[in-house]
Amino acid sequence: MKKLFAVMMSVALIFAVTACGSAGGRTEESSSSGQNAPERTAAEAKGLVVYFSWSGNTENVANSIKDQTGSDIFEIVPQTSYSDDYDTVVDLAREEQRTDARPEISGSIDNIAQYDVIYVGYPNWWGDMPMILYTFFDTYDLSGKTVVPFVTSGGSGFSDTISTIRRLEPDASVLEGLSLSSSRASDPGSDVADWLTGLGLVK
Repeated sequence: MKKLFAVMMSVALIFAVTACGSAGGRTEESSSSGQNAPERTAAEAKGLVVYFSWSGNTENVANSIKDQTGSDIFEIVPQTSYSDDYDTVVDLAREEQRTDARPEISGSIDNIAQYDVIYVGYPNWWGDMPMILYTFFDTYDLSGKTVVPFVTSGGSGFSDTISTIRRLEPDASVLEGLSLSSSRASDPGSDVADWLTGLGLVK
């Protein structure tokens, strides 16, 4: 009888230990599977500021965005330089629009795939982007990226260029842009800060 009792106790003890071990294994696995890597916020996304500037106004805004977001920066420089004479550039810009030109860009962006957010800046020429911006959008596929436009002008703002960017990059998310007059572009820091904060793009 004592032997039978001892055997029964041993079996019961084995089942108890096995059950505890199994329960412990499930708890550890559940805990481990719940530790997912945190997603990057918009402010933590890797950014690139791309801009074309003739007078220096758009460059001022581009540098302010770079400084406030910690983004890399790339200047769109034409292979054939534009004249420093205003009237000559105005005439050339109109001719480039008429012929749907694609001026060549000097240099290229290394591994644009590494960037999540692309800030794209340009002056408003004759109610449109300079045609060299079309060269940029033809060259780089921004699918899946966030595109954030900014423009400088004498008062005409974006005209219809944001719609144009959405048409050229249909698989990108194009956010609300920043439009600054030439006078405000000379010292754009506070305007840029307010805009970036509103979009949640400031680190």
